[in-house]
Amino acid sequence: MVTDKAQPVEQQGSLAQDFVRFAEASGVLRFGEFKTKAGRMSPYFFNAGLFDDGAKMGRLAEFYAKALVASGIEFDMVFGPAYKGIPLAATVAVELARLGRNVPFAYNRKEAKDHGEGGTLVGAPLKGRVLIVDDVMSAGTAARESIALIRAAGAVPHAIAIALDRQEKATENGQDVDHSAVQYVRNQLGMQVCTIATLADLLQYLAQSGAGADMAAHHERVLAYRERYGVGAA
Repeated sequence: MVTDKAQPVEQQGSLAQDFVRFAEASGVLRFGEFKTKAGRMSPYFFNAGLFDDGAKMGRLAEFYAKALVASGIEFDMVFGPAYKGIPLAATVAVELARLGRNVPFAYNRKEAKDHGEGGTLVGAPLKGRVLIVDDVMSAGTAARESIALIRAAGAVPHAIAIALDRQEKATENGQDVDHSAVQYVRNQLGMQVCTIATLADLLQYLAQSGAGADMAAHHERVLAYRERYGVGAA
């Protein structure tokens, strides 16, 4: 079991700013014009697949682990949804163990294996309160699939940890709704959500970066995007 008292807000804010800075330096966070799955033209793009070497993954796992400790969320094991969640769950479990909190982890295959041990689940048996680790939540589809797998195994889908909360309206049947995927998971599914950083943290980073006209322009565009598609606090 992992449990810790939540850390002061100022420490959490510093962690979020450090993470946004790290994501930009790693090329994971980019600014420009990008089309989202919802068909929106976003002024920024967060591609966690570009945490693509050992040093970046190790640093990323450190951010997850610190955010989880600061959140105070309790859990008994870690689950990584295929495919991006697999290395995330493994490396976060390693980092938690390094911090003295050894927990089992598991992940799923996209297709069931018909030989050997078979099935879709790999790793430790799913039991107790399960923490799902993923990169972002857009529509919440991957989260719902993971929740179904965990419940089918007789465990409790207890919480989700993600790197970035875009804090924007989700879409249902092609239409914008008044809540984000994170808010849906919290309010409708009753699960806790731990985020390393949010869109608000990204805006704060752009406002305080002091990098001149380019960052000011990025801030203006991201702010306009939030005003159009953003949601309030969960």
